[in-house]
Amino acid sequence: MFKWIGAVAGYLLLGRSIGGGILGFFVGTFIDNYQQLAKFAKDPNNRGQRSSFSTDDLFQYYQQRTVNSDFATMLIALSAAVMRADGKVLKAELNYVKSFFSQQFGPQFSATHLQSLKNFLESKDIPLDKICADIRARLPEESRVQLLYYLFGIAKSDNDVSSSELQVIQRISQLMGVSNGDFESIKNMFYRDVNSDYRVLEIEPSATSEEIKKAYRQMAIKYHPDKVAQLGEEFQKGAKEKFQKIQDAYENIKKTRGLN
Repeated sequence: MFKWIGAVAGYLLLGRSIGGGILGFFVGTFIDNYQQLAKFAKDPNNRGQRSSFSTDDLFQYYQQRTVNSDFATMLIALSAAVMRADGKVLKAELNYVKSFFSQQFGPQFSATHLQSLKNFLESKDIPLDKICADIRARLPEESRVQLLYYLFGIAKSDNDVSSSELQVIQRISQLMGVSNGDFESIKNMFYRDVNSDYRVLEIEPSATSEEIKKAYRQMAIKYHPDKVAQLGEEFQKGAKEKFQKIQDAYENIKKTRGLN
């Protein structure tokens, strides 16, 4: 509605110029989008009308958005799958995603990206098999592993990784071709038990001292932040956090075993 009001107002206020009408139209469109997103932020579980996107339509929409390697849309699709895994979208999850995207993409992050997120969240079904196959073909292994870290961050944003969220992330991991060892390593950085430090290093609790040291050196090389330098600033931040958790796991094992 506001886009048309803006077009008329711009046309009249700027001397009945076409340029003024166009400017008013864009300003009005921004207001319309902002109102829709504000409504969605208040009601992320969408108690209103559901999206009419079918699974095939949604994948076509995804392809159109990523034709020029739109990395943001790849993230949006996976984010939505995790956010709706347990049947409800929490405000903490929405805030986590919005904060991450703002830091990652800066001014390039727009209302259009949030509208894309809304479309994926409201869709009947997200075609993860096709989307993950596309991501697997486009991104190197190190980047795909870093995506898992980001997805676990969404799940953990409410201080609890539910079993349904864990299942969805594991499915995404398998579809993207991430090894089970890498998945378990990332999972145990968020979903911890008594043996998590060993699993972070991808070894068994029965490992010898030399095996522990060797595993740490291998993981330090494998997960070094420089491996994902081509991704954005916020991913670099996550990569450094992940690297620190590997170091923490090693230090915890050393302390427990009394190693030097």
